[in-house]
Amino acid sequence: MTALGIMVCALIIRPFVPGLVWAAALAIMAMPVHRAIERLVPYPSIAATLTVIIVALLLLLPGIFVGWQVGQQAAARFEEAQQVLESGRLREYVAEIPGLGHAYDWVTRTAKIDPGGSDLAPAVQRQAGVWLQTAVWAILQIAIALFTLFFLCRDRDKVIGVFRSFMPMSAGETDYFFERIRSMTHATIYGTLVVSLIQGAIGGVMFWLLGIPGALLWAVAMALLSIIPSAGAFLVWLPFAIAMAARGEVGKALLLAGWGAVVVGSIDNVLYPWLVGKEIRMHTLPVFLAIVGGLATFGAAGLVIGPVVLAGTAALVNILRRRTARGGSAVQPK
Repeated sequence: MTALGIMVCALIIRPFVPGLVWAAALAIMAMPVHRAIERLVPYPSIAATLTVIIVALLLLLPGIFVGWQVGQQAAARFEEAQQVLESGRLREYVAEIPGLGHAYDWVTRTAKIDPGGSDLAPAVQRQAGVWLQTAVWAILQIAIALFTLFFLCRDRDKVIGVFRSFMPMSAGETDYFFERIRSMTHATIYGTLVVSLIQGAIGGVMFWLLGIPGALLWAVAMALLSIIPSAGAFLVWLPFAIAMAARGEVGKALLLAGWGAVVVGSIDNVLYPWLVGKEIRMHTLPVFLAIVGGLATFGAAGLVIGPVVLAGTAALVNILRRRTARGGSAVQPK
């Protein structure tokens, strides 16, 4: 009956896993701020409310502004793309680059794509309802995350105590396990998300200075691609640099390529140690698989779930290995 009840509860909360995961991640990241507020405000509920308000202001307002601007720029780029396709100018642009004209004709002929773009607008219209549903669901998940964040801040000691009571490990092993989870969450948020946002921002600034339309849109694209190891912002700025060089704008192309390769490409090596410090940094391959697999399985929440599950599993394997080697507790309490 207990197992059945747990299964039913898991099914009930399954739709809200993204919001709960982000609430836990935000609680870990906002805890230093919350503790500072607690020292000034002796009332737990009020302190937790202030923490939630600060987190919401720091995340929601910039997110709403950027999302609105990106939506407008994406709509403008879509209209421009449709006009170029309908006028047939895309074939002329492609033909200016040696070797791509025949490749463009082969792709459109093989994939049965209308070069005039007649299929583009209906496809976008069909997706409009899906995008609206996704936006509403994202707002619901944000509300759940902020609501849960309040209780995780106010009742954190009780929550941690409940988890500790079910851990089949010694106190030292439990401390080690939780520390690995905290470290990976910290490294994921600061070492992945923050660095990716900075990479997208400085790449977008160069796009804006060079007069490339939709600089904010491309900045967001570079930030998203920078999240995935072995991918990166170069998937955005490199095609633009090649296109500029093909049109004869060699100076702008070299400036964009140099900025992307030297500044955007190397910012990770500079900022990661400074933001993360001595936090864990695992090998690129398992982290890549954890992030991509997490995104494919859990959506946006997989960005946190994947690396954290990887770190937690690695911690459990280490505990088991040390127990096998020592014949007892793997980590002694401090």
